[in-house]
Formats: sequence, C-alpha cells, structure tokens
Amino acid sequence: MNRRRQKLPCRVLAASLWVAVVFAASHALAQAAVDARKVMETVYEQSAGRNFTMKANFQVFDKQGQSTKKEFTFLRNGASGESKTLAAFTAPKEIRGVVLLSVNQHGAAASQYIYTPATQRVRSVAQQERSAKFIGTDFTFEDIAERAIDDFSYKLIGDTESIDGHKTYKIEATPVEQSRSQYRYIYLWVAKDVPVILFAEYYDSQGNKVRVLHATTLKKESGVWGARHTEMRTPADGTRTVLTIDAVKFDSQPDERVFTPQGMMGVLGNSAG
Repeated sequence: MNRRRQKLPCRVLAASLWVAVVFAASHALAQAAVDARKVMETVYEQSAGRNFTMKANFQVFDKQGQSTKKEFTFLRNGASGESKTLAAFTAPKEIRGVVLLSVNQHGAAASQYIYTPATQRVRSVAQQERSAKFIGTDFTFEDIAERAIDDFSYKLIGDTESIDGHKTYKIEATPVEQSRSQYRYIYLWVAKDVPVILFAEYYDSQGNKVRVLHATTLKKESGVWGARHTEMRTPADGTRTVLTIDAVKFDSQPDERVFTPQGMMGVLGNSAG
C-alpha cells in the first residue's frame, strides 16, 4: 500500500506533463493554421483599387508637449500595388501648398516627389531621405507612401494579446527586399474581429525600436474599416504625432493629371494654396 502511494505523485506529475505537452502542441497547431499573409490580405483587400479623397490633420507634439496642427488633403488613385497618392497641405501658412506625390509600383520602392511653393519647383525625394521625418511629423516619407502586400513577408508570432478590447494576431512583417525599406522588420497587431492594424512597432536595421503606432476610434465607411485617430511615437526623441481623419469619400474621381510631377505643381499646388 505504501509503495502505491509513493508512486501516485509520479503518475500525477507525468499526467500533468503530458497534458501540458498536448496543450502546447495544440496551441502551436492552432497558430500554424492561421496564415499570417491571409490575415494581412483582409486588411489590404478592403480598399484595394478604390479611389478616395480624405481631409485630415497632423497634431505634432514636441518633447515638451507643445503642439502644432498641420492640415492637408489626401488623394488616392489606381490599382493596388500600382497606386498613386498625393498629400497637399492647406495649413498652417508656412507649409500651405506643399505637396507630396508617391507613385507606387510592384517590386520597387515608391517614387516620391515634393513640391514647395517657396522654391516653385518639384524635386525627387532621394532614397536616403525615406527615413527622414515628413514635414516635421513622426511619420517618415516611407510611412506616407502606400505599401503593397507583396513588399513584405509575414509570420504569425502570437495570438493571445488584447488591445483596446480587441483580441489580436501579432505578425512580424519583414521587407522582401531590405534595400527598399528603412525597417529591418515591423511587428503588427491586427484585430481578429475587424481587419485593422491596431498597434505596430518599427525596428531599424540594427534592431532598435524607432517608432510605435497606435490606432484608435475605429469606424466603417463605405464598407472599409479604418482608424480615425492614429498616433505615431518616436521614443528616442520623446515626440509624437496624432493623425486625425476628419472626412473621407470613397470612389471619388480625382483628376488623374494631378498624380504627375507636372500636375501636382500646376493643379493641386494652386488649389491647395
């Protein structure tokens, strides 16, 4: 009898370990069953190929907490992966009329052009400038350009975290071609119940976390889910920028001529000013 009692704890321990192993294996299989790229496709496919016009603003906070507001109009035109986007600033006075054109293309970094009224000319944004802050915000030139889903490879690395009441998939996005991005990898937290990226961490080529994004105030407009407020922080600088979407109109028909270096200067530059 004593010998049986001595063996019982060992059996219980063995059974507990077996349950733990089975649970871990089941959890791993459940994660493997989720295709990270498929998750990202649900995010990208919402607005794929849809044109839109958006009124928005950046609220830029310095490390002392002082803020400035920068208002702009944003236009998108073209098919997914081959789209063109344009941001034209309307306020404040010192940046009124500044326009950024991004021409996106499969298998290559976006070509970007910036028009400044002070110089009355359009210039190309050099590759080395893509990591620079755009118009003094915490968003870089690369962040403003529209990404194509094929620009990155995706790996599921977690599915248990919750953000703002939403259960999420944590996905690692790695540039397919490292030379086309300032980032070594990006961690993305995608909501399971709505196809929106709620949180993101951006890491540079040395593996340092250089930017953090947090999207809130989710809203569905014309069948497309999106965040009305998106905060981008630069931890090293102690600065942050809040992007607020004031109004958006899908399936608009912008004049295609403005999506050229010549058109952005002659058409949208004048209307923005």
